Amino acid sequence: MKRSDISRLHRLLRQRAGLTQEDLGKRSGVGRWKVVDLECHRLSKLTVDEIDRCFEALDARLDLAIRYHGAAVDRLLDEGHAALVAQFVRLLTRLGWETRVEVTFNNYGERGSIDIVAWHRGRRALLVVEVKSELSSLEGTLRPFDIKCRLAPRVVREQFGWEPSTVGWVLLLPEDRTARRNVERHRDVLDQKLPRRSRALHRWLRDPEGNVAGIWFLTNGGSADAKRNPSAIQRVRKPKPRSSDQDKDASWAPAGA
Repeated sequence: MKRSDISRLHRLLRQRAGLTQEDLGKRSGVGRWKVVDLECHRLSKLTVDEIDRCFEALDARLDLAIRYHGAAVDRLLDEGHAALVAQFVRLLTRLGWETRVEVTFNNYGERGSIDIVAWHRGRRALLVVEVKSELSSLEGTLRPFDIKCRLAPRVVREQFGWEPSTVGWVLLLPEDRTARRNVERHRDVLDQKLPRRSRALHRWLRDPEGNVAGIWFLTNGGSADAKRNPSAIQRVRKPKPRSSDQDKDASWAPAGA
């Protein structure tokens, strides 16, 4: 869709709703002059959030499509998601868990797919993992995750014959500043629903006793080793000048998260 089409479509939707620009400005909370700018093709004067709120006030939704070299970039997000899944499954396998990925369910109209379910046979413990390459929407993440957590015991019983006595719920995020910042921004809500973090969850995975819920920040490459700090960030040290008889290999040092 062209930028001019966005402006024209907003004007048509507003007129169909029988609203003036002032009415729409009050309803959306962005102000009348922002609405004027939007409908006069001056999109650079608005933020994406303001444009989205204007369309939401008309019961419409703004969807952004980004293309790179002529192709949609959704696959880049999919690749990041798949990499997180594969890495965490390797960790679970090393710790003695049986794993299943992309477990679909359909329960009286509640449909979906659980990214990872894992089973600890000795403790009869079930792990339900929601994988996000980014935490873009809190409500859009927690609401479907709540459904999956509620239905997971029934799903694994029917599909795999597992009868869990203990359940863990994990939201898996990449270890980066953006993910940390987004979690901190919603700290009040997330600390209630998912209070544990990587270290505590790692201990639980080794000996799953009692229910647990939390957020795991998965380090790229580091957390696949169960002996490492599961929250560690791998950083590269800049090499210092060395004498000719010193080892010239660059070193990696884990830093605690």
